[in-house]
Amino acid sequence: MVSGGTEPGRAPGKEPPRPGSVRPTSRRLLIAIAVLGAAVGLTMVKAIESGGGVAPAVSWLTLIAWAFLAALLFAAARNTHQRIQVRRERVEPSRAVFLLLIGKASAFVGALCTGVYTGFALSFLEAVSSSGPRNRVIMAGAAAVVSVLVVTAGLLLERACRIPEDPDETP
Repeated sequence: MVSGGTEPGRAPGKEPPRPGSVRPTSRRLLIAIAVLGAAVGLTMVKAIESGGGVAPAVSWLTLIAWAFLAALLFAAARNTHQRIQVRRERVEPSRAVFLLLIGKASAFVGALCTGVYTGFALSFLEAVSSSGPRNRVIMAGAAAVVSVLVVTAGLLLERACRIPEDPDETP
């Protein structure tokens, strides 16, 4: 017998996902990953410097690589959105799953790197009056911003992979 209520622990109005479906990436999870990354970044710099070493600096090549990745993801998201949502073309299931996983993975890795770069920037913030730490803060801050673009592009790619509602099936 099926009862009219919801299962314990399930919010009213939220249906369980259909078999074979994937839930959208949780914004809370991405924020938690970024906070964890910031803690890792801060701890890593402090541990390296307390051991007498020099903390790594973010290079221009890193910024260029992250920007290139973000551009590729934005292009893939736009192309996928056009194919699936606008033109309603059928996409091969394995390709759709691949694009979905790339989008999700990019959002997770981008969130982690956003946190790590933010942690780097925060660790050098107290000595920002010197040119060396100021450059490290600027480069790490720029890398954090570009990492946010990677997260955004990954989420857009994930959203583009959603199967559109069929207007003929709605009552």
